[in-house]
Amino acid sequence: MERHHYDEMREPNGEVRPHFQPLADWLAETPAARVAEKRREADLLFHRVGITFAVYGDKQGDERLIPFDIVPRVIPKTEWEALERGLKQRVAALNRFLHDIYHDQEILKAGKISAEQVTMHDAYQPVMRGLDLPNGVYSHIAGIDLVRHEDGLWYVLEDNLRTPSGVSYMLENRKMMLRLFPELFARQPVQPVEQYPALLLETLRASAPPRLRRDPSVVVLTPGQHNSAYFEHAFLAQQMGVELVEGADLFVKDDYVYMRATTGAQRVDVIYRRIDDAFLDPQAFRPDSVLGVPGLVAAYRAGNVSLANAIGTGVADDKSIYPYVPEMIRFYLGEEPLLSNVQTWQCRDAEDLKYVLGHLDELVVKEVQGSGGYGMLVGPASTKAQIKAFRARLLANAGNYIAQPTLSLSTCPTFVKRGIAPRHVDLRPFVLSGKEVRLVPGGLTRVALKPGSLVVNSSQGGGTKDTWVVD
Repeated sequence: MERHHYDEMREPNGEVRPHFQPLADWLAETPAARVAEKRREADLLFHRVGITFAVYGDKQGDERLIPFDIVPRVIPKTEWEALERGLKQRVAALNRFLHDIYHDQEILKAGKISAEQVTMHDAYQPVMRGLDLPNGVYSHIAGIDLVRHEDGLWYVLEDNLRTPSGVSYMLENRKMMLRLFPELFARQPVQPVEQYPALLLETLRASAPPRLRRDPSVVVLTPGQHNSAYFEHAFLAQQMGVELVEGADLFVKDDYVYMRATTGAQRVDVIYRRIDDAFLDPQAFRPDSVLGVPGLVAAYRAGNVSLANAIGTGVADDKSIYPYVPEMIRFYLGEEPLLSNVQTWQCRDAEDLKYVLGHLDELVVKEVQGSGGYGMLVGPASTKAQIKAFRARLLANAGNYIAQPTLSLSTCPTFVKRGIAPRHVDLRPFVLSGKEVRLVPGGLTRVALKPGSLVVNSSQGGGTKDTWVVD
């Protein structure tokens, strides 16, 4: 039996919420056959454009189309503005935290977080100690995952500060809706998201080493076409009008980075990298990496090139650090958090572990560095055998896990085989930090297409929706 959840379209008495009314009217008057035909058209167009997602280990093949739901999610402007303030506050504090832990470590000295938990963390990079970055920004592009609980309030589920993905689907979803249903946009004003690539390019240029030339050269560094998010890497490079490069296209000389081109070597000032820290530079990290650029870290430390996001940001988006973000906001900004965390039990703590082991059938348990919906237990949806097996993993390495209540994610109307039905959703807005913190109105709404499912990840069969912020 499914728990109570917050219906984003309808009030508890069944009445349509005002910001959803124009969409509800359109759904009521549009024949189901036309909606189904438009959905098939959307699938065909997405295939033609090549919007796919690689699923590692998938027996059906490497490439899969992410299901696109043609019923948009609608958020009123006043509600979005409150979310926007909370997101800017949170990302500002996270960037302050990253600067601090690689400099004076004031928050560690104050005992707000144990020094060992930070400096002994796998993602903590000593090579970043004492390095001053332009504008003090470490995570230039952050994806903050939000969920709405049964109480109607928004909560931050996790912070993605390393190489967050999904923004290309946000942009393509909007283009698809404008193409398929132009009449819908005439019913109510929807705030635009199309300016994201321009804002991203502006953010990247603002991160350039300040003593370099006025018109910095920007490239997007990809691991290559076999990466799960390669479409996005190519898409963003094309939208910004910059070069998409692989490690072999770049080289370092005299602590400057250059790109090989038909006209000769060209200087590179800013690298929007979509490669994990460990593979960036075989001289500084993994010597077996063929994805990175030898000497890149030396050029970075010399202040001759900027990386977005910075090396070492992963320590701040780990799920074991997540519980401390509200305290970071108080410590660095002197403010109360505008967005709440989800209650979290840290299994490395003996008391927390004892509670978690006694309530595995009620909780969601996650690996602290897990992503994509892998390596987790959703207690209420698991069998006794699955819980037993997970208990053994937990006992073997308790410090690798955190646990949270099973949230009852809000639902939005979604087009399924039998018509329109509610499905659970989350939201990933993308926060850009340059000389100022900015974001476009909306984000990537991910939807769990299976009835009752709470797992929205694309790698686990989830889909996406267009997200409308409306007056």
